[in-house]
Amino acid sequence: MRSSTSTPTPTLTLTEATLDRLRRFESRNVTFLDPDGTWPIVWTRARGAAVWDAEGKRYLDLTSAFGVAAAGHANPRVVRAGQRQMEQLLHGMGDVHPHPLKAQLAEALSALTFERWLPPGRARRPAEPRPAEPGRGASRPTHGKVLFGSSGFEAVEAALKTAALATGRPGIIAFSGAYHGLGYGALNATHRPHFRAPFQAQLRAFGKFAPFPQDAASLRATMQEIERLLGSKRIGAILVEPIQGRGGIRVPPASFLPRLRRACDLHGALLVLDEILTGFARTGAWFACEHSGTVPDLICLGKALTGGFPLSACVGRADVMDAAWPRSTGEAIHTSTYLGHPVGCAMALAQIQAIRRLGLVARAAGDGAWFMGRLREALAGTGGNLKVRVRGQGLLIGVELRYRTGRPAGALAIEAVKRLLHRGLIVLPEGEQGEVLGLTPPLTIGRTALGRAVRLLAETVRELAR
Repeated sequence: MRSSTSTPTPTLTLTEATLDRLRRFESRNVTFLDPDGTWPIVWTRARGAAVWDAEGKRYLDLTSAFGVAAAGHANPRVVRAGQRQMEQLLHGMGDVHPHPLKAQLAEALSALTFERWLPPGRARRPAEPRPAEPGRGASRPTHGKVLFGSSGFEAVEAALKTAALATGRPGIIAFSGAYHGLGYGALNATHRPHFRAPFQAQLRAFGKFAPFPQDAASLRATMQEIERLLGSKRIGAILVEPIQGRGGIRVPPASFLPRLRRACDLHGALLVLDEILTGFARTGAWFACEHSGTVPDLICLGKALTGGFPLSACVGRADVMDAAWPRSTGEAIHTSTYLGHPVGCAMALAQIQAIRRLGLVARAAGDGAWFMGRLREALAGTGGNLKVRVRGQGLLIGVELRYRTGRPAGALAIEAVKRLLHRGLIVLPEGEQGEVLGLTPPLTIGRTALGRAVRLLAETVRELAR
């Protein structure tokens, strides 16, 4: 028998095998694979605010997976709702043959939004859309109607279509720093050149950008620019995040949304709020617009809607939706194969119940204020070459790192993200140069875990400042 002298092939860990497959078979522009091996980890399990990687290490998740797991990762009731639905009806027929849960979720979203905001007898007089049918009565419905999608950008694009049809005007106003998704329609409202520039030649460019205000002085300049743009009579909608997420957790002055509402009413435009990140208790209210008492014409929802299943929704005031969209004659002009997916609808209804049952609106408000206060105390006087600023609302919080010169410290913030991962804390960089540590933990996280996060964040930032 011939003896073998070949060297045995080393056994790869699950992490190594997974990343090797991604290098070979996934488009290289998707998953960032750091050459030094420090990024990424491979997730295999998550529960509550904890995530385990392929080697069994446990992490505290301060991202809730892009804000999705608001009621905790793998919330048991949400998971069971999805499992039961899979056993009964795994897939429906979108815009053709409906299932009961799609109707139930549409009704629930109406109840959470316009039926709370515009109770009978108290409805404000909004911007007048183009009437869909002659002879429409003067009474205004105080409920909402829904267009379902799968991803957040689809909700945004449904809103853009609605605004164009309802007003007859193609233009929109969005804001510097805005992120509304990467579909071709949404790209017209997403500001960062990193996302837009490669496809600029294919964009119609119907979006105009105004500066996003962060103080009273910049708000005056913003409103002047908005009035100028609205004066063109080609603007059908203003699209805005109540708090910018990917733009750097940027919080505008409290009067910003009310002033946009008045400007839209004056010029006959629609106010569209992108609450894909800020919705479902994230900021200490069901929706961030409620902090200023601002009622939109259309609201875009996603992320925390289901707790983990791809589902989004554009919810509009019923009269606006009816003015925009004709009655179906058997071929919808805006639909998709997975529209109102039954598993997603089941999970969304369970997620809404979980948010209520766990009191997550109040918990996000209270724990968010506590968390921001402790962060400010721990990071005060950081010293060295860094200036640190903590801002946010509820459990949507940003820790901005800038050099003493005022220049964004993006490279240091990204290094902080890597060091925190090594220490068992998952955070993400936000802002155009990655200079903001974005903190969007599950709303169930609790103050013990938040206190640990404060300690690790403060230690890491102070190390880098030196």
